[in-house]
Amino acid sequence: MRRTFLKTVRFFRRPRVFDTTFVIVLSLPALFAVPVMIVVGDTSAALSSVPYLAGMAALLMRRRRPILTIGLVAAIDAASIPTGLAATANVPAAIALYSVGRYTAGRTTAITTSAACVAYAVTLQLSRPDTNNWVAAVFLVGVPVGIGLIVRLRAELAERGRREIADAAVRAERRRIARELHDVVAHHITVINALVGGARATLPPGQEVTRDALESAEQTARQAMSEMRRLLDVLRADGSEGPDAATGVGADRLPTLIKEAKSAGLPASLTVTGEPVELPAAVDHAVYRIVQEALTNTRKHAVSARASVRLTYEPSAVEVEVVDDGLAAGGGAPGFGLGGMAERVALCGGQLSTGPRPEGGFRVHARIPLAAT
Repeated sequence: MRRTFLKTVRFFRRPRVFDTTFVIVLSLPALFAVPVMIVVGDTSAALSSVPYLAGMAALLMRRRRPILTIGLVAAIDAASIPTGLAATANVPAAIALYSVGRYTAGRTTAITTSAACVAYAVTLQLSRPDTNNWVAAVFLVGVPVGIGLIVRLRAELAERGRREIADAAVRAERRRIARELHDVVAHHITVINALVGGARATLPPGQEVTRDALESAEQTARQAMSEMRRLLDVLRADGSEGPDAATGVGADRLPTLIKEAKSAGLPASLTVTGEPVELPAAVDHAVYRIVQEALTNTRKHAVSARASVRLTYEPSAVEVEVVDDGLAAGGGAPGFGLGGMAERVALCGGQLSTGPRPEGGFRVHARIPLAAT
């Protein structure tokens, strides 16, 4: 029942469907009133509904062509108000003027608003020459346009805030990834340095060329360690984050992650195919984080979902896939977890694909080569 309701809501939130439904609903009273008025013989009242219905029909293109829409509605009012078919500008004019403020910006809005003020002032003056129609026209035009401007500015500020949050999250994710890779590379360089030092110490006398080469390798390793530590200090200096939680997690923690997802209310399963091998630390962390983020997104953005995780070990690569069959919940702000996944997979030399499934739900698939890593 809930899934059907959400599907219906998503359908009617489409701009074209919403506008068509909106126009039909607002036109129904006039459509029903016209034949009744004709039957009772009140043809003048029936004719007064024609400008209203024509203006409502023009609103079907208010998002795509707001300037043309207000032009048509103003022309209809200019023909109907002086002739007495309409007393003043009505609902179609207010909606068309709101659309000008909502879907246009800058000089276009100012010019269109000024022109609409002049047009309605002249139209009202022709029908009521004994009143001050300029004040009425400014109020009639300015209020709906102002409301549209406020709504547009709020939407733009919200979108800008979401972009800034997403950019900050991507930068933070890059810092975390850099620290992880530093830890991985530092460990291996330390081991290499120790092995090279041990080999140099055990060389028999007379092997000076080999000894010099090994000593040069030790110095290069120490220099690389020093440069990476300086880079890590720079990365840590622009944030106040604590220790990265990714350290020490990998594919062997996926069963625990699945249990945590189940206890949080998300039915999930794990399937492992192929012969498990020890993955490089960067790949191990990436696999864990991809599954963790995908399950988190499913819990946050899907309704009545079930998730399945597939981990495949191949001789030259590892594949991880997370699919769910949930219905995306509308109204939520877009997240930035997919950007973090893409960063991790790219740094490991792999490929990531994400997107809705034709049969419903969402799919996250990553393939990371082991040889390149």
